[in-house]
Amino acid sequence: MSAKNIFSRESLLNRAKSESKWDVIVIGGGATGLGVALDSITRGYKTLLLEQADFAKGTSSRSTKLVHGGVRYLAQGNVDLVREALHERGLLSKNAPHLVKNQSFIIPNYRWYEGAFYTIGLKMYDLLAGKLSLGKSFHINKKETADRITTIRRNKLRGGVVYQDGQFDDSRLAVNVAQTAIEKGAAVLNYFKVNNLIINNNKIEGVSAKDQETGEDYTFSGKTVINATGVFTDEILKMEDPNARNMVKPSQGVHLVFDKSFLPGEDAIMIPKTEDGRVLFAVPWHDKVIVGTTDTQLDDHSLEPQALEKEIEFILKTFNNYLEKKVTRKDVRSVYAGLRPLAAPKDGSEKSKEISRSHKVIVSKTGLITITGGKWTTFRKMAEDTINKAISLGKLQDAVCKTKDLKIHGFKENPDLTNHLYIYGSDQDEIQKLINSRPELAEKIHPRLDFKKAEVVWAVQKEIARTVDDILARRVRMLFMDADAAIESAPVVADLLASELGKDEAWKNAQIEAFKEIAKNYSIK
Repeated sequence: MSAKNIFSRESLLNRAKSESKWDVIVIGGGATGLGVALDSITRGYKTLLLEQADFAKGTSSRSTKLVHGGVRYLAQGNVDLVREALHERGLLSKNAPHLVKNQSFIIPNYRWYEGAFYTIGLKMYDLLAGKLSLGKSFHINKKETADRITTIRRNKLRGGVVYQDGQFDDSRLAVNVAQTAIEKGAAVLNYFKVNNLIINNNKIEGVSAKDQETGEDYTFSGKTVINATGVFTDEILKMEDPNARNMVKPSQGVHLVFDKSFLPGEDAIMIPKTEDGRVLFAVPWHDKVIVGTTDTQLDDHSLEPQALEKEIEFILKTFNNYLEKKVTRKDVRSVYAGLRPLAAPKDGSEKSKEISRSHKVIVSKTGLITITGGKWTTFRKMAEDTINKAISLGKLQDAVCKTKDLKIHGFKENPDLTNHLYIYGSDQDEIQKLINSRPELAEKIHPRLDFKKAEVVWAVQKEIARTVDDILARRVRMLFMDADAAIESAPVVADLLASELGKDEAWKNAQIEAFKEIAKNYSIK
């Protein structure tokens, strides 16, 4: 790869070394950190982002894949959060139309009062969306409901309520946001772990970090340091004050992935009241169906959280309550778990489904700025609020936010959804050129799925992928769609990766083994 490629690690490292003092250093490359870096660089601030693993490796690749206002927050009376999220949903569908699509949801009604109750509630949802509404909600009768969701349980079915929300590909958006920030001039690095904060006279002045690939240590100084590390928030705060109270309590959300035959139509299902008081979604996604989620409070966190047996059973049982065609464990193509970084309750009394999902910007005594909470839908607004806070503290010169109408890398309106490469937006043509120049790259990675070898090469050259896991989990989404196929594909991907990066056989074998170790948690057979 030529050094002119702005997305190569060499270029990004050179960019990171080029500044003696950054305006903004962002720790964390998930939705929140990437959003902050993009907001910062587009306002004209010199910006560096450091991520310990891969972009969206943690929570940000493990969502329900919804860009939504949050119907259940409306039920809790949190009108402001819903209004803000619906506004952001509208902006995101305008700025990244290749990734965000309009999705119809049906709430099936089995009790006499549910039709009226949900129709009225969703009219409120429509109203809050204002001019950015994706479409009006309406009631449908029993026959229409059964026609639209052919696998739905008929017994006692009374009808359904249809409403519109957004659906997207989370880690693909993360990669595209990283690319946008780099194109605007930011230095954005994965596999770069911050291991200490530089504090002088009780004032934060930068970070020390290690290149996870070479083991080399670096020191970066900056006017503003922003902690956007999700469930790892407290680890950064404890670098500043070892006695700091934990601010984040992880809550685990698990999803199961099935073949599309269990939900063959275009509609998603929303079940508003499960046994644990949450909502359950069944959403068509990349020719599969994602079903989730759970809400299990945990005491610890990791980069690869594991679904608990009781969570898997809960989803199977709840989904089956609404199906004629029952699912079993052997129908599960993939299972994935993500950790929500919820605000830790001060007295241990709050249930996690009741803990506010709104975000908080907190300033420590050294001037370290921490952003916690929130969700993918509001990542742009969270970033705006975070940089505004840095300005209000006098750390940065005033400059207006530019991201409301900023087109994300890959921007392409009305993509052709019949070709799975639509997800690359305007880069789809470039991938086709790659195939034209190297025809062997047209071959599928795995016979069960559409992904092509060209996508692996593209991920290395232009999407900052460094490992087999980066590619099979977060560039092409095979691990989340069919875990067994992903495991079988590891050698093919490792071959292509080693060839692109100039790595040897030992590296390749280590990559295959490391990926299999990760992937076994996604298969429940």
